[in-house]
Amino acid sequence: MNIKLLLRSATTTGICMIFGLLGVIALQNGVKDWYPALQKPWFTAPDFIYGPIWIVMYCMVGLSAGLVWSKGFYHRWVKTALYHFGFIMMLNAFWFLLFFGLHETFLALLAILGTLTITFFTIKWFKIVTPLSAYLLIPYAVWMLYLTCFTFEFWRIN
Repeated sequence: MNIKLLLRSATTTGICMIFGLLGVIALQNGVKDWYPALQKPWFTAPDFIYGPIWIVMYCMVGLSAGLVWSKGFYHRWVKTALYHFGFIMMLNAFWFLLFFGLHETFLALLAILGTLTITFFTIKWFKIVTPLSAYLLIPYAVWMLYLTCFTFEFWRIN
């Protein structure tokens, strides 16, 4: 592993963790009173599972973006791929804000649908730049699919 790849992967993983921290801040508003009072879908995982999953997902997404960035930001496909990465991070943060912070489950559903959609486009662009980076995003896409179902069910039953 070269130093450029290592530094860029560390930077993009750090960016993911910052967005994760923003999500945790939004989470604090809803996790105490609002979320426990909601009726939960049958497939809701235990609360202690979510933190480790998010950390792993953000690490994989960060490493994936670092692999793309290491190919050089001067190339149009790299730029396009990394712009998509930025969009999924922003939409993901909006999901936390809308769902836990503002308790707007329908708007959160729209945000997570957008995240899922952009994730598929990101996988496409990452694969063009370096296939390994696209494969590293597949677990994140599966996680976004789970969160889309999760958010839809919260909206539907509450």
